[in-house]
Amino acid sequence: VQLQASGGGLAQAGDSLRLSCVVSGSTFTFYGMGWFRQAQGKEREFVASCIVNGGLTYYADSVKGRFTVSRDNAKSTVYLQMNSLRAEDTAVYYCAVDRNYDARSIDTVNYWGNGTLVTVSS
Repeated sequence: VQLQASGGGLAQAGDSLRLSCVVSGSTFTFYGMGWFRQAQGKEREFVASCIVNGGLTYYADSVKGRFTVSRDNAKSTVYLQMNSLRAEDTAVYYCAVDRNYDARSIDTVNYWGNGTLVTVSS
């Protein structure tokens, strides 16, 4: 199973970016799909996730109201729309999939994508 993330880059505070992550090599529809991030010198942290039908979504408090997670099961893709970006959103963003849970915990994630760097200048 491979996860390929894209969409990161350089942005200014207040800008928007959209991350995408395509899952390949699996016929299984993962229950949870989502995003984590890791800033330099810090631990990886949960950002957002959604379950298989997209009906339930979860967000870290720091991104609520600014970020939106979604998924397209037909395309095996999970997205992260990031609006009103802040300097503190600067990090490497990792997509993640979870066979049995909602992809909110590092401990239950089954596969990780490559990281995509988001840099927000103030």
